[in-house]
This record gives sequence, C-alpha cells and structure tokens, in this order.
Amino acid sequence: VQLVESGGGLVQPGGSLRLSCAASGFTINSYAMNWWRQAPGKARELVATITSAGASTNYADSMKGRFTISRDNAKNTAYLQMNSLKPDDTAVYYCNARTIRRDYWGQGTQVTVSS
Repeated sequence: VQLVESGGGLVQPGGSLRLSCAASGFTINSYAMNWWRQAPGKARELVATITSAGASTNYADSMKGRFTISRDNAKNTAYLQMNSLKPDDTAVYYCNARTIRRDYWGQGTQVTVSS
C-alpha cells in the first residue's frame, strides 16, 4: 500500500502548481481523499477533502477560491490544483486516503513559494 505525491517545487508568488497523489496496492474508489500541509514549526492542517465518488469537496477557508481538489478513480490518483500561491502556502503537502477502517498517508512533497 502506497501513496506517492509529486508536483511540488519552487514557485513565485502568484504562481500555480498541480500536485498529484498516485495510489498503489489498493484502489481509492471507496476512500475519501484529503490533502494536508505542514509548515515548519506549525501543526499539520487540513487543506482540502473530496468524497469517494467526488460528489463533494471541502476546503480550508484560506484555500477557498485558490485550490481545487479532484480525483480520477480510473487512474487511482488524486490531485490538488493550487493557484495564486502565496509565501504562506509554503509547506510540505501530504496526501491521505481515509475510510472508517483505513488511513493511509504519503511521504509528502515540498512546496515553496518565494521570489
């Protein structure tokens, strides 16, 4: 069982990145998919969540209108499109697959927003 994030990197303020979370060893169809982030010295915070069928999404207030979570169950992958990035968005971003009985995490991908 594995979740592998990719797509992080260095971007200038106002720029965009698209993170991917590829699952292997299980299928994400029945899992809610979540993106979290953790900045240095801060607690991990929930960024966005999408239900198993993709019918519903939720975002932290500071991400609304800038971030979009999506999923492609056929590709066993979830995504996080991040636009209008700010220096405060700098963090390690983690993918999480969750059901009542299962909770899987990726290793994280670094996003740095800086000029």
